[in-house]
Amino acid sequence: MASSRREGASGQEPAIRRRPERSGRRRIAGSKDERIVDPFYAVVRVIARFWIWFFFERVEVRHPERVPSMGPVLLCINHPNNLIDSLLVGSVLPRKVHYLATAALFRNPLIARFLVALGVIPVYRKADDPDKMDRNMEMFAACDEAFGRGRLIAIYPEGATRAEAHVQRIKTGAARIALGYEAHAPERLTVVAVGLSFEARKRFRGRVLVSFGEPVDLSSYLALYREEPAKALHTLTTAIQRAMEREVVHVERIDTAALARAVEAIYRGELEHELWEERRLSDRQIDPFQLSGSFADAVEHLRERDPERIERLWQRILGYHAGLAAHRLRDEAVRTRLERTAERQRVARSWQTIVSLPLFAYGAAVNFLPYYLPGWLARRMSRRQTDYATIRLLASVAAFPLFWSLETSLVGWAGGLRWALAFFLSLPLGGLIAYRYLVGTGRLRHQLRFGALLLTRAQEARRLLAERRELVEELERARRDYAGGRERTKLLNQTPAAVKSCGNAEAPLRSPHAFRTGTARCHDHDGPGSPHAASVRHEPP
Repeated sequence: MASSRREGASGQEPAIRRRPERSGRRRIAGSKDERIVDPFYAVVRVIARFWIWFFFERVEVRHPERVPSMGPVLLCINHPNNLIDSLLVGSVLPRKVHYLATAALFRNPLIARFLVALGVIPVYRKADDPDKMDRNMEMFAACDEAFGRGRLIAIYPEGATRAEAHVQRIKTGAARIALGYEAHAPERLTVVAVGLSFEARKRFRGRVLVSFGEPVDLSSYLALYREEPAKALHTLTTAIQRAMEREVVHVERIDTAALARAVEAIYRGELEHELWEERRLSDRQIDPFQLSGSFADAVEHLRERDPERIERLWQRILGYHAGLAAHRLRDEAVRTRLERTAERQRVARSWQTIVSLPLFAYGAAVNFLPYYLPGWLARRMSRRQTDYATIRLLASVAAFPLFWSLETSLVGWAGGLRWALAFFLSLPLGGLIAYRYLVGTGRLRHQLRFGALLLTRAQEARRLLAERRELVEELERARRDYAGGRERTKLLNQTPAAVKSCGNAEAPLRSPHAFRTGTARCHDHDGPGSPHAASVRHEPP
């Protein structure tokens, strides 16, 4: 779903929006008490929550308490994954979310009735129909009415879904809506930036982060809005942009994003191993999204200060990846060989693979078609990267119930009700076992392939091992330089106000990016630039 800004006439400065008469407003369906969600929305949300749980391995939610339980709220959300974004935000919040969506979605009467029942508000974009731009006055009126009733509205200020790993330059629509309402009802509206970060947008059973930011203070913009509306709108738009960027794993350029992902793929295992061994942290205590953020920050930092070094590193990574591709290998297989996994561990994994084979065969047989067909359809129908996950999820919503019902009916016809019930209950469990088995055997297959390469073309295998070892050493040096540079910068810029007490000692405050998940804890051995500081999940006390 995408939002858009109201276009000004002939490039004139935007005037302060007058509140339209009540008769001209679009009615917003729903209960009088915003804490009570209407039954239709509640049912749709339950269904959405199930499919979000099914589609993602883990959905991490940070600071949902920053969204007030009552009163008017405007959520400003980045838009990396089409319909999935709306399902995620609506699933994690207890309140009903009224989304702003392109009016193009309302062209089909059946879909339009469904969206209206969910409280969706149409936005008329110039790209869709330039002749209907004047109807956006109805959108502003609908937003005013919803806020007057204490509702929560969500907007995607980027204007369209984007595949890039950073927040695009946002439009002024969110600022227009916020200041237009605040001009008539000051100190009522809460504006909250929301960041969505996907570990891998296309991957089934991936991980996703939903992060809610601190409310944006509108009071300083309201006085300016009454005097200079255009300046106030652009200033607030910039503030909202910065607030959104703080809540996502943000990189400035797409080539930097690609390099950050490549560096993370190679070096993340080493960093996690350090956290396991030195800090005795479990997998759940290591925050994957802040770990990704620390890699992005480090790459951007070094790109600005030593671009030649970054270019050399990038070329070496590309060369290493080319070697892997030539032998159809994954980096994990080379890393595992360097770690010298114990022989008994490899034997144990092999035995687990053999013993689990019958369970995998059953789970794969009964779930193959509903798993494969949605992915096939998504690959065929996706026009953009951001369409893939949405199409696959919607196709899965139809495919799994359909095939499971057909298979259960056949079993019931052949064996009776008890067998049908037992079979139906085994379907999701069998599918989960089959998926995990495939992931595990994929790793084993690449390890066996690398073992065969060592036996048949030892020189090529040793070259890959040496390249990876040298890359890790180079990344270690870059990590030390990055940490040292950040430490020096912080010490130079440090003021008495930037020091907080930590027991009987005093330590400099670390970057807000590193402690976005809650109250920071003090660590004796981690400096401000340490990747450890940016990758440990800190729970509020």
